[in-house]
Amino acid sequence: MPTYVITGANRGIGLEFIRQLSQSPDNTILALVRSTSKDHSALKSLASSSSSNSHVHILECDTSSLSSIRDFAKSARSLLSSLSSPSSLSSLSFESDGKKIDYIINNAAINLSPQNSSLQLAPDDLLTSIKTNVLGPAKLVEFLLQQELLSENVRVQNMSSGLGSLQRTVEGEGGRQCAGYSISKAALNMLSLHLAGDLRREGGLKGAVVVVMDPGWVRTDMGGQGAVLSPEESVRGQLKVLHGLEREDNGGFFGWEGGRVPW
Repeated sequence: MPTYVITGANRGIGLEFIRQLSQSPDNTILALVRSTSKDHSALKSLASSSSSNSHVHILECDTSSLSSIRDFAKSARSLLSSLSSPSSLSSLSFESDGKKIDYIINNAAINLSPQNSSLQLAPDDLLTSIKTNVLGPAKLVEFLLQQELLSENVRVQNMSSGLGSLQRTVEGEGGRQCAGYSISKAALNMLSLHLAGDLRREGGLKGAVVVVMDPGWVRTDMGGQGAVLSPEESVRGQLKVLHGLEREDNGGFFGWEGGRVPW
């Protein structure tokens, strides 16, 4: 029974991850939202459906808040310790007794002032983007590691973008707008490379694999209706990549269809 942690689970790509993963009763899913007090009717419907009842857990985690991330890690430890599902092996032969996390999908992100170029950066927006899109994923992994919740072979997928690729930017793909978002995703890429080494060396998780994922241009609130991919198609491809990761893929930058993305 593999256990998943997915941030930004209330809409778009995150919600689609929950929808597809919840179709298997073997999956334990921690669906993270910024605030549980808001209306998350679509997510709650998935959590209460007959096919996913009792194994989709909606938890609060504001990835822009260190205290919220820390509180979530403690709540996750309590929740996973209380689960009494029998021990079994996941599809990747990871030990998963209901107390360890096998997959982290750092999906939550913000894109503030998307119309601005690098000559129009709004300082507060850029700092908030870095805090949410970079520091949030870093601290989520760190605090879960501190709570001893990560599987020896944990897979961490940090959701990046083609806009975070230096090479693609140099080549002119994507234009020069969304500067703050692009900068934050390039920083997330570098964070992921550090995590790829540090989880194995300092964290003691010898089989850990950390990758960066470009979900493609997806029809979501952020991607817009002019995007070329549906959430279903993007997530289906991402899960195929995620579930097929090998030890030697550690530190890789992948596209949703499985190809390598240039740094």
